[in-house]
Amino acid sequence: MLHHRFESMGTVVSVSARPAAEAGWNDVCAAVEEEFRMLDARFSLYREDSELSRIVRGERGLTESSVELREVYALAVDWRTATRGAFTPHRPDGVVDLNGVVKALAIERAGQTLTRAGIADWCVNAGGDVLVEGMAAGRPWTVGIADPQNRSSMLTSVELSGGRRAVATSGLSERGAHVWPRGGAEPRFAQVTVFAPEIVTADVLATAILAAPVDELDELADGRPADVLAVLPDGSLLATPGLRQSAMSRG
Repeated sequence: MLHHRFESMGTVVSVSARPAAEAGWNDVCAAVEEEFRMLDARFSLYREDSELSRIVRGERGLTESSVELREVYALAVDWRTATRGAFTPHRPDGVVDLNGVVKALAIERAGQTLTRAGIADWCVNAGGDVLVEGMAAGRPWTVGIADPQNRSSMLTSVELSGGRRAVATSGLSERGAHVWPRGGAEPRFAQVTVFAPEIVTADVLATAILAAPVDELDELADGRPADVLAVLPDGSLLATPGLRQSAMSRG
C-alpha cells in the first residue's frame, strides 16, 4: 500500500492506494493534488483572487460566472430544496459559500483520477471525510469515528461495505465552516456522521442533519441510500437501522 499526504482547503488530505506498480505513482498523486488545487482556486473564500471571492465582492455576477461555478451553485441549491433549507449555500449574511459541496467534489474527482489510473483499491481522506474503492489488504476499508467529547479517542469503527463507499462527519467544532442552525437555534447533535454510496450525499446530509432539529433526522435520511450515526450532547448515540445492523464496533 502506498501513501501520499498534502495540505489543501485548510485541511490535510491523505491518499492510500494499491497500484499495480509504483511507476507513475508520483504522477497520479500530482493529478490528485491538482484536482483539489483547481477547485480551491475557484471556490475558496479565503483567497482574494478566487472566482467566488470576486462574486462576493460584487465584481462579477453569478450569471457572468464560469460554467463550473454555476453548476456547483445549482447543485447546492438543489440540495437546499431537498433538505428543506437545512443545507444551504448561503451564509446568514447572504454570502454565497459553497464549501459544503466543494470539498466533497474534490474528493470525488480525486477518486476518479485514481480509478482512471487503473488503481482498483484506494482511499481518499480529506479532513475526516472519506471515499474508498475496492479493499484494504483483502478486507473492507474500515473508518474510525472520533468521539466528540474526547477527540483523542475513537467512538466507534465501521466497515465500508455493502455499497457504503463514502463517510462524512459534521460536528459543532466545525460549525463555522458551513453549518448554520436553522432558524438560529442551536443544533442538538454534537456530531453527525453519514455513510453513503457517494461523498457529496454523505457530506451534505451530515451538514443538514447537524443544522436541523434533532427530530428531523429520520425525515432527512429516509428515502436516501444513507446511514446515519448521530451523537447527542450527553454522548448517547442514535443510529439508523441499516447502520445498527452493520459491522459497527464500539471504540
